[in-house]
Amino acid sequence: MHELFKRIMDYKYLSRSQINGFDNYKYSAIDTSPLSQYVMHPFWNWLVKFFPRWFAPNLMTFLGFLFSAMNLVLLSYYDWNFEASSGEENTTPIPSWVWLCTAVNIFLAYTLDGIDGKQARRIGLSGPLGELFDHGLDSYTAMLIPTCLYSIFGRSRVYSVRPMRMYYVCLTVYFNFFVSHWEKYNTGILYLPWGYDLSMWGSTAMYLITWWLGFERWKFELPLGSFGTLPMGNVMEAVLHVSAMANLPLVIINVYNSYKQRTGRMLSPWEAIRPMWPFVSYFIILLMWPYISPNNIMETDPRAVFMLSGTIFSNVSCRLIVSQMSVTRCEAWHWQTPMFAFSLLLSVWIPLLERPLLYLLLIATTLTHWHYGASVVNQMCEHFNRVCFTVNKRLPEEEFEKRKKMLLLEPEQNENQNQKPEEPLKKED
Repeated sequence: MHELFKRIMDYKYLSRSQINGFDNYKYSAIDTSPLSQYVMHPFWNWLVKFFPRWFAPNLMTFLGFLFSAMNLVLLSYYDWNFEASSGEENTTPIPSWVWLCTAVNIFLAYTLDGIDGKQARRIGLSGPLGELFDHGLDSYTAMLIPTCLYSIFGRSRVYSVRPMRMYYVCLTVYFNFFVSHWEKYNTGILYLPWGYDLSMWGSTAMYLITWWLGFERWKFELPLGSFGTLPMGNVMEAVLHVSAMANLPLVIINVYNSYKQRTGRMLSPWEAIRPMWPFVSYFIILLMWPYISPNNIMETDPRAVFMLSGTIFSNVSCRLIVSQMSVTRCEAWHWQTPMFAFSLLLSVWIPLLERPLLYLLLIATTLTHWHYGASVVNQMCEHFNRVCFTVNKRLPEEEFEKRKKMLLLEPEQNENQNQKPEEPLKKED
Protein backbone atom coordinates (compact mmCIF):
# COMPACT_ATOMS: atom_id res chain seq x y z
CA MET A 1 0.00 0.00 0.00
CA HIS A 2 2.82 2.38 0.89
CA GLU A 3 4.54 1.65 -2.41
CA LEU A 4 1.31 2.23 -4.36
CA PHE A 5 0.72 5.57 -2.63
CA LYS A 6 4.31 6.60 -3.36
CA ARG A 7 3.91 5.73 -7.04
CA ILE A 8 0.67 7.71 -7.26
CA MET A 9 2.21 10.78 -5.64
CA ASP A 10 5.29 10.54 -7.86
CA TYR A 11 3.35 10.08 -11.09
CA LYS A 12 4.89 11.83 -14.10
CA TYR A 13 2.32 13.47 -16.38
CA LEU A 14 4.77 15.27 -18.64
CA SER A 15 6.48 13.27 -21.35
CA ARG A 16 10.16 13.70 -22.12
CA SER A 17 9.36 15.66 -25.30
CA GLN A 18 7.12 18.03 -23.32
CA ILE A 19 9.77 18.59 -20.67
CA ASN A 20 12.40 19.22 -23.33
CA GLY A 21 10.01 21.53 -25.18
CA PHE A 22 9.91 23.87 -22.18
CA ASP A 23 13.67 24.43 -22.52
CA ASN A 24 13.13 26.38 -25.74
CA TYR A 25 10.05 28.28 -24.59
CA LYS A 26 9.99 32.08 -24.96
CA TYR A 27 7.18 34.16 -23.47
CA SER A 28 5.27 36.11 -26.10
CA ALA A 29 2.19 38.15 -25.19
CA ILE A 30 0.47 41.34 -26.34
CA ASP A 31 -1.59 43.45 -23.93
CA THR A 32 -3.51 46.29 -25.59
CA SER A 33 -5.96 47.05 -22.77
CA PRO A 34 -5.83 50.80 -21.96
CA LEU A 35 -6.78 50.07 -18.34
CA SER A 36 -3.93 47.62 -18.04
CA GLN A 37 -1.34 49.72 -19.89
CA TYR A 38 -1.99 53.17 -18.44
CA VAL A 39 -3.35 52.41 -14.96
CA MET A 40 -2.50 48.95 -13.68
CA HIS A 41 1.01 48.40 -15.03
CA PRO A 42 2.34 51.72 -13.66
CA PHE A 43 0.73 50.87 -10.31
CA TRP A 44 2.19 47.35 -10.30
CA ASN A 45 5.64 48.61 -11.34
CA TRP A 46 5.59 50.95 -8.34
CA LEU A 47 4.19 48.39 -5.92
CA VAL A 48 6.53 45.51 -6.71
CA LYS A 49 9.52 47.54 -5.51
CA PHE A 50 8.27 47.19 -1.92
CA PHE A 51 8.47 43.40 -1.98
CA PRO A 52 11.72 41.82 -0.74
CA ARG A 53 13.75 39.96 -3.32
CA TRP A 54 13.41 36.70 -1.37
CA PHE A 55 9.63 36.74 -1.93
CA ALA A 56 9.08 34.05 -4.58
CA PRO A 57 6.92 35.00 -7.60
CA ASN A 58 5.12 31.63 -7.48
CA LEU A 59 4.20 32.32 -3.86
CA MET A 60 2.60 35.58 -5.02
CA THR A 61 0.67 33.68 -7.68
CA PHE A 62 -0.55 31.06 -5.23
CA LEU A 63 -1.52 33.59 -2.55
CA GLY A 64 -3.50 35.52 -5.15
CA PHE A 65 -5.36 32.37 -6.10
CA LEU A 66 -6.06 31.59 -2.43
CA PHE A 67 -7.67 35.01 -1.99
CA SER A 68 -10.03 34.22 -4.88
CA ALA A 69 -10.68 30.74 -3.50
CA MET A 70 -11.46 32.23 -0.08
CA ASN A 71 -14.36 34.11 -1.65
CA LEU A 72 -15.79 30.83 -2.92
CA VAL A 73 -15.40 29.25 0.52
CA LEU A 74 -17.07 32.16 2.31
CA LEU A 75 -19.99 32.47 -0.08
CA SER A 76 -20.46 28.70 -0.25
CA TYR A 77 -20.75 28.60 3.54
CA TYR A 78 -23.28 31.43 3.79
CA ASP A 79 -25.07 30.92 0.47
CA TRP A 80 -24.66 27.39 -0.91
CA ASN A 81 -27.83 27.45 -3.00
CA PHE A 82 -27.67 31.12 -4.09
CA GLU A 83 -30.80 31.99 -2.13
CA ALA A 84 -29.43 34.36 0.55
CA SER A 85 -29.73 37.47 -1.68
CA SER A 86 -32.95 36.44 -3.40
CA GLY A 87 -35.17 38.39 -0.99
CA GLU A 88 -37.46 35.38 -0.69
CA GLU A 89 -39.09 34.36 2.57
CA ASN A 90 -37.21 32.09 5.00
CA THR A 91 -33.79 33.14 3.67
CA THR A 92 -30.91 34.57 5.73
CA PRO A 93 -28.91 37.37 4.06
CA ILE A 94 -25.13 37.08 3.84
CA PRO A 95 -23.42 39.11 6.64
CA SER A 96 -22.23 42.52 5.41
CA TRP A 97 -18.62 41.87 6.51
CA VAL A 98 -18.45 39.00 4.00
CA TRP A 99 -18.99 41.45 1.11
CA LEU A 100 -16.18 43.70 2.35
CA CYS A 101 -13.94 40.68 2.68
CA THR A 102 -14.74 39.51 -0.87
CA ALA A 103 -13.96 42.98 -2.26
CA VAL A 104 -10.58 43.07 -0.52
CA ASN A 105 -9.82 39.48 -1.54
CA ILE A 106 -10.58 39.98 -5.23
CA PHE A 107 -8.49 43.18 -5.39
CA LEU A 108 -5.56 41.48 -3.64
CA ALA A 109 -5.86 38.51 -6.00
CA TYR A 110 -5.85 40.84 -9.01
CA THR A 111 -2.86 42.77 -7.68
CA LEU A 112 -0.77 39.71 -6.88
CA ASP A 113 -1.59 38.25 -10.30
CA GLY A 114 -0.33 41.47 -11.85
CA ILE A 115 2.98 41.73 -10.00
CA ASP A 116 4.13 38.09 -9.88
CA GLY A 117 5.67 38.28 -13.35
CA LYS A 118 7.26 41.63 -12.57
CA GLN A 119 8.81 40.19 -9.42
CA ALA A 120 10.12 37.22 -11.43
CA ARG A 121 11.82 39.49 -13.97
CA ARG A 122 13.09 41.74 -11.18
CA ILE A 123 14.98 38.90 -9.45
CA GLY A 124 15.90 36.91 -12.57
CA LEU A 125 13.51 33.98 -12.10
CA SER A 126 11.27 34.52 -15.11
CA GLY A 127 10.63 31.30 -17.00
CA PRO A 128 8.13 28.68 -18.18
CA LEU A 129 7.51 27.30 -14.67
CA GLY A 130 6.10 30.60 -13.45
CA GLU A 131 3.96 31.14 -16.53
CA LEU A 132 2.55 27.62 -16.44
CA PHE A 133 1.79 27.96 -12.72
CA ASP A 134 0.16 31.36 -13.25
CA HIS A 135 -2.03 30.42 -16.20
CA GLY A 136 -2.96 27.08 -14.67
CA LEU A 137 -4.37 28.80 -11.58
CA ASP A 138 -6.04 31.44 -13.79
CA SER A 139 -7.96 28.64 -15.50
CA TYR A 140 -9.43 27.70 -12.11
CA THR A 141 -10.22 31.34 -11.31
CA ALA A 142 -12.43 31.44 -14.41
CA MET A 143 -14.97 29.42 -12.40
CA LEU A 144 -14.56 31.38 -9.17
CA ILE A 145 -15.37 34.87 -10.49
CA PRO A 146 -18.86 34.33 -12.04
CA THR A 147 -19.88 31.81 -9.37
CA CYS A 148 -19.16 34.29 -6.58
CA LEU A 149 -20.80 37.21 -8.39
CA TYR A 150 -24.05 35.26 -8.63
CA SER A 151 -24.44 35.47 -4.85
CA ILE A 152 -24.92 39.25 -5.12
CA PHE A 153 -28.22 38.80 -6.96
CA GLY A 154 -29.20 35.27 -5.99
CA ARG A 155 -32.19 33.49 -7.45
CA SER A 156 -34.59 36.41 -7.25
CA ARG A 157 -37.51 35.65 -9.55
CA VAL A 158 -37.87 39.32 -10.48
CA TYR A 159 -34.45 40.96 -10.27
CA SER A 160 -32.07 38.17 -11.25
CA VAL A 161 -31.68 35.12 -13.50
CA ARG A 162 -32.28 31.46 -12.79
CA PRO A 163 -29.27 29.14 -12.19
CA MET A 164 -29.43 27.69 -15.71
CA ARG A 165 -28.89 31.09 -17.28
CA MET A 166 -26.02 31.80 -14.90
CA TYR A 167 -24.60 28.44 -15.96
CA TYR A 168 -24.55 29.70 -19.55
CA VAL A 169 -22.47 32.65 -18.31
CA CYS A 170 -19.99 30.28 -16.65
CA LEU A 171 -19.67 28.21 -19.83
CA THR A 172 -19.08 31.38 -21.83
CA VAL A 173 -16.28 32.44 -19.46
CA TYR A 174 -14.66 28.98 -19.67
CA PHE A 175 -14.84 29.12 -23.45
CA ASN A 176 -13.26 32.57 -23.55
CA PHE A 177 -10.31 31.45 -21.43
CA PHE A 178 -9.82 28.25 -23.40
CA VAL A 179 -10.04 29.89 -26.81
CA SER A 180 -7.42 32.50 -25.82
CA HIS A 181 -4.91 29.73 -25.21
CA TRP A 182 -6.07 27.84 -28.31
CA GLU A 183 -5.22 31.06 -30.16
CA LYS A 184 -1.69 30.94 -28.75
CA TYR A 185 -1.44 27.22 -29.62
CA ASN A 186 -1.83 28.26 -33.26
CA THR A 187 -0.22 31.71 -33.39
CA GLY A 188 2.52 31.39 -30.76
CA ILE A 189 1.36 34.67 -29.20
CA LEU A 190 -0.96 35.21 -26.22
CA TYR A 191 -3.23 38.17 -26.92
CA LEU A 192 -4.44 39.21 -23.47
CA PRO A 193 -8.21 39.96 -23.51
CA TRP A 194 -9.53 43.26 -22.19
CA GLY A 195 -12.35 41.59 -20.30
CA TYR A 196 -10.14 40.30 -17.48
CA ASP A 197 -9.12 43.73 -16.15
CA LEU A 198 -12.68 45.04 -16.47
CA SER A 199 -14.14 42.00 -14.71
CA MET A 200 -11.75 42.31 -11.76
CA TRP A 201 -12.44 46.02 -11.30
CA GLY A 202 -16.17 45.46 -11.80
CA SER A 203 -16.24 42.61 -9.28
CA THR A 204 -14.42 44.71 -6.67
CA ALA A 205 -16.83 47.62 -7.16
CA MET A 206 -19.91 45.40 -6.97
CA TYR A 207 -18.77 43.76 -3.74
CA LEU A 208 -18.04 47.16 -2.19
CA ILE A 209 -21.46 48.53 -3.19
CA THR A 210 -23.13 45.43 -1.75
CA TRP A 211 -21.19 45.84 1.49
CA TRP A 212 -21.98 49.55 1.79
CA LEU A 213 -25.61 49.62 0.61
CA GLY A 214 -26.76 46.02 1.00
CA PHE A 215 -27.83 43.46 -1.61
CA GLU A 216 -31.25 45.14 -1.74
CA ARG A 217 -29.68 48.05 -3.64
CA TRP A 218 -29.44 45.78 -6.71
CA LYS A 219 -33.17 45.00 -6.62
CA PHE A 220 -34.35 47.43 -9.26
CA GLU A 221 -35.01 47.56 -12.99
CA LEU A 222 -33.47 49.86 -15.56
CA PRO A 223 -36.05 51.73 -17.66
CA LEU A 224 -35.64 51.14 -21.39
CA GLY A 225 -38.35 53.44 -22.69
CA SER A 226 -40.74 51.69 -25.05
CA PHE A 227 -38.83 48.42 -24.56
CA GLY A 228 -39.92 48.19 -20.91
CA THR A 229 -37.46 47.56 -18.09
CA LEU A 230 -34.41 45.39 -17.51
CA PRO A 231 -33.61 43.91 -14.05
CA MET A 232 -30.07 44.48 -12.77
CA GLY A 233 -29.45 40.72 -12.61
CA ASN A 234 -30.06 40.57 -16.34
CA VAL A 235 -27.70 43.51 -16.84
CA MET A 236 -24.94 41.59 -15.05
CA GLU A 237 -25.70 38.53 -17.17
CA ALA A 238 -25.44 40.54 -20.39
CA VAL A 239 -22.24 42.32 -19.33
CA LEU A 240 -20.51 39.03 -18.45
CA HIS A 241 -21.56 37.46 -21.76
CA VAL A 242 -20.35 40.45 -23.77
CA SER A 243 -17.06 40.84 -21.88
CA ALA A 244 -16.33 37.13 -22.36
CA MET A 245 -17.35 36.79 -26.01
CA ALA A 246 -16.01 40.16 -27.22
CA ASN A 247 -12.63 38.50 -27.55
CA LEU A 248 -13.81 35.82 -30.01
CA PRO A 249 -13.78 37.95 -33.22
CA LEU A 250 -10.21 39.06 -32.42
CA VAL A 251 -9.16 35.43 -31.87
CA ILE A 252 -10.50 34.46 -35.29
CA ILE A 253 -8.80 37.44 -36.94
CA ASN A 254 -5.46 36.79 -35.22
CA VAL A 255 -5.45 33.10 -36.15
CA TYR A 256 -6.44 33.93 -39.74
CA ASN A 257 -3.69 36.57 -40.03
CA SER A 258 -1.10 34.14 -38.63
CA TYR A 259 -1.86 31.79 -41.56
CA LYS A 260 -2.14 34.54 -44.13
CA GLN A 261 1.12 36.19 -43.10
CA ARG A 262 2.76 32.84 -42.21
CA THR A 263 3.80 34.09 -38.76
CA GLY A 264 2.16 31.31 -36.71
CA ARG A 265 2.87 27.62 -36.43
CA MET A 266 1.15 26.86 -39.74
CA LEU A 267 -0.57 23.70 -38.53
CA SER A 268 -2.84 21.69 -40.78
CA PRO A 269 -6.59 22.36 -40.28
CA TRP A 270 -7.04 19.11 -38.34
CA GLU A 271 -4.10 19.83 -36.06
CA ALA A 272 -5.27 23.41 -35.54
CA ILE A 273 -8.66 22.35 -34.18
CA ARG A 274 -7.41 19.22 -32.40
CA PRO A 275 -7.34 20.88 -28.91
CA MET A 276 -11.04 21.72 -29.26
CA TRP A 277 -12.29 18.12 -29.09
CA PRO A 278 -11.88 17.54 -25.32
CA PHE A 279 -13.48 20.89 -24.60
CA VAL A 280 -16.40 20.25 -26.96
CA SER A 281 -16.97 16.76 -25.51
CA TYR A 282 -17.33 18.09 -21.96
CA PHE A 283 -19.32 21.09 -23.17
CA ILE A 284 -21.92 18.78 -24.72
CA ILE A 285 -22.11 16.45 -21.70
CA LEU A 286 -22.31 19.22 -19.12
CA LEU A 287 -24.81 21.22 -21.14
CA MET A 288 -26.98 18.16 -21.74
CA TRP A 289 -27.04 17.04 -18.10
CA PRO A 290 -29.30 19.85 -16.73
CA TYR A 291 -31.71 19.44 -19.65
CA ILE A 292 -32.29 15.73 -19.20
CA SER A 293 -31.81 15.64 -15.43
CA PRO A 294 -34.61 13.61 -13.80
CA ASN A 295 -34.26 15.64 -10.58
CA ASN A 296 -33.81 19.10 -12.13
CA ILE A 297 -30.25 19.12 -10.81
CA MET A 298 -29.60 22.72 -11.84
CA GLU A 299 -32.33 23.97 -9.50
CA THR A 300 -31.56 21.57 -6.65
CA ASP A 301 -27.76 21.97 -6.56
CA PRO A 302 -26.41 24.62 -8.96
CA ARG A 303 -23.19 25.34 -7.06
CA ALA A 304 -22.03 21.74 -7.36
CA VAL A 305 -22.66 21.85 -11.13
CA PHE A 306 -20.80 25.16 -11.46
CA MET A 307 -17.82 23.82 -9.51
CA LEU A 308 -17.73 20.51 -11.39
CA SER A 309 -17.80 22.17 -14.79
CA GLY A 310 -15.20 24.77 -13.81
CA THR A 311 -12.81 22.13 -12.45
CA ILE A 312 -12.88 19.85 -15.48
CA PHE A 313 -12.59 22.75 -17.91
CA SER A 314 -9.62 24.01 -15.89
CA ASN A 315 -7.93 20.64 -16.28
CA VAL A 316 -8.58 20.56 -20.03
CA SER A 317 -7.20 24.11 -20.31
CA CYS A 318 -4.08 23.22 -18.31
CA ARG A 319 -3.31 20.35 -20.65
CA LEU A 320 -3.68 22.69 -23.62
CA ILE A 321 -1.33 25.21 -21.97
CA VAL A 322 1.28 22.49 -21.44
CA SER A 323 1.12 21.48 -25.12
CA GLN A 324 1.07 25.10 -26.28
CA MET A 325 4.14 26.07 -24.22
CA SER A 326 6.13 22.94 -25.00
CA VAL A 327 5.14 23.02 -28.71
CA THR A 328 3.89 19.43 -28.62
CA ARG A 329 0.78 17.83 -30.00
CA CYS A 330 -2.29 18.49 -27.87
CA GLU A 331 -4.52 15.65 -26.66
CA ALA A 332 -7.67 15.03 -28.70
CA TRP A 333 -9.34 13.05 -25.92
CA HIS A 334 -9.53 13.51 -22.15
CA TRP A 335 -9.34 10.38 -20.03
CA GLN A 336 -12.26 11.31 -17.73
CA THR A 337 -14.79 11.81 -20.52
CA PRO A 338 -16.20 8.23 -20.32
CA MET A 339 -16.67 8.67 -16.56
CA PHE A 340 -18.76 11.80 -17.12
CA ALA A 341 -20.82 10.19 -19.88
CA PHE A 342 -21.43 7.06 -17.78
CA SER A 343 -22.52 9.16 -14.77
CA LEU A 344 -24.98 11.07 -16.93
CA LEU A 345 -26.51 7.89 -18.36
CA LEU A 346 -26.69 6.23 -14.94
CA SER A 347 -28.39 9.31 -13.49
CA VAL A 348 -31.11 9.14 -16.12
CA TRP A 349 -31.54 5.39 -15.63
CA ILE A 350 -31.54 5.51 -11.79
CA PRO A 351 -32.62 9.05 -10.74
CA LEU A 352 -31.95 8.29 -7.06
CA LEU A 353 -28.21 8.18 -7.83
CA GLU A 354 -28.01 11.49 -9.66
CA ARG A 355 -27.02 13.75 -6.77
CA PRO A 356 -24.56 11.25 -5.20
CA LEU A 357 -22.97 10.77 -8.62
CA LEU A 358 -22.69 14.53 -9.07
CA TYR A 359 -20.81 14.87 -5.80
CA LEU A 360 -18.65 11.82 -6.46
CA LEU A 361 -17.69 13.31 -9.82
CA LEU A 362 -16.94 16.66 -8.17
CA ILE A 363 -14.70 15.06 -5.55
CA ALA A 364 -12.93 12.77 -8.04
CA THR A 365 -12.43 15.54 -10.60
CA THR A 366 -11.15 17.98 -7.97
CA LEU A 367 -8.67 15.51 -6.47
CA THR A 368 -7.36 14.36 -9.85
CA HIS A 369 -7.03 17.97 -11.02
CA TRP A 370 -5.10 18.93 -7.90
CA HIS A 371 -2.90 15.87 -8.36
CA TYR A 372 -2.26 16.78 -11.99
CA GLY A 373 -1.35 20.37 -11.11
CA ALA A 374 0.92 19.45 -8.19
CA SER A 375 2.66 16.67 -10.15
CA VAL A 376 3.28 18.84 -13.22
CA VAL A 377 4.68 21.69 -11.12
CA ASN A 378 6.90 19.26 -9.20
CA GLN A 379 8.16 17.77 -12.46
CA MET A 380 8.94 21.24 -13.79
CA CYS A 381 10.74 22.14 -10.55
CA GLU A 382 12.89 19.02 -10.85
CA HIS A 383 13.72 19.83 -14.46
CA PHE A 384 14.61 23.48 -13.82
CA ASN A 385 16.23 22.88 -10.42
CA ARG A 386 13.73 25.09 -8.63
CA VAL A 387 11.82 25.07 -5.34
CA CYS A 388 8.32 26.24 -6.24
CA PHE A 389 7.56 28.65 -3.41
CA THR A 390 11.07 29.95 -2.71
CA VAL A 391 13.83 31.58 -4.73
CA ASN A 392 16.24 28.78 -3.83
CA LYS A 393 17.54 26.01 -6.05
CA ARG A 394 16.97 22.35 -5.24
CA LEU A 395 20.56 21.29 -5.79
CA PRO A 396 23.91 23.05 -6.16
CA GLU A 397 24.46 23.91 -9.81
CA GLU A 398 27.32 21.43 -10.35
CA GLU A 399 25.38 18.51 -8.87
CA PHE A 400 22.27 19.47 -10.88
CA GLU A 401 24.19 19.56 -14.17
CA LYS A 402 25.78 16.17 -13.36
CA ARG A 403 22.36 14.60 -12.70
CA LYS A 404 20.95 16.17 -15.84
CA LYS A 405 23.67 14.59 -17.96
CA MET A 406 23.05 11.20 -16.34
CA LEU A 407 19.33 11.44 -17.09
CA LEU A 408 20.03 12.19 -20.73
CA LEU A 409 22.06 9.00 -20.98
CA GLU A 410 19.34 6.85 -19.36
CA PRO A 411 16.38 5.40 -21.27
CA GLU A 412 13.20 7.42 -21.11
CA GLN A 413 11.92 6.44 -17.69
CA ASN A 414 9.61 9.33 -17.02
CA GLU A 415 7.21 8.43 -19.83
CA ASN A 416 3.86 7.20 -18.56
CA GLN A 417 3.51 3.46 -19.14
CA ASN A 418 0.22 3.86 -20.96
CA GLN A 419 1.18 7.06 -22.76
CA LYS A 420 2.42 7.09 -26.31
CA PRO A 421 5.36 9.33 -27.13
CA GLU A 422 4.42 12.80 -28.32
CA GLU A 423 3.82 12.98 -32.05
CA PRO A 424 5.23 15.91 -34.00
CA LEU A 425 2.80 18.64 -34.97
CA LYS A 426 1.69 18.37 -38.55
CA LYS A 427 2.24 21.59 -40.44
CA GLU A 428 0.79 22.71 -43.70
CA ASP A 429 3.02 22.39 -46.70
